[in-house]
Amino acid sequence: MKKYIAYKGKKFIIEWFFDSKGKSKVKEYFLELDEDQQDKLLHLFLIMGNQGQIKNITKFNFEGDGIYAFKPKPDRFLCFFFEGNKIIVTNAFIKRQQKLPMNEKARALRIKENYLKRVEEGKYYENEK
Repeated sequence: MKKYIAYKGKKFIIEWFFDSKGKSKVKEYFLELDEDQQDKLLHLFLIMGNQGQIKNITKFNFEGDGIYAFKPKPDRFLCFFFEGNKIIVTNAFIKRQQKLPMNEKARALRIKENYLKRVEEGKYYENEK
């Protein structure tokens, strides 16, 4: 059974993205982090989920094209907003340079497109009914 929800707050539900085979690379990435790094991200999820915003751009930032980034140093977790007050976390990586790597942003955009298509077709949450 897929566990989509990473955090359910008063303002937003934050979910891990799962591919069509039921695999979530971003959730796996998170689970491989040490407890301190996991706590940093979960703290950001708690703030965003309950308050609806993170004003500190060093912790959460708009990256263009509808993609945002949770930024628990040194990691980055890319995401997008979806109807029903959802935030879908698409992919993650270790920040090694000042700018967002274009391949990571492109991956997030492909995942977003995949998610939107599967939701529209009724195939993303099909086992959740």
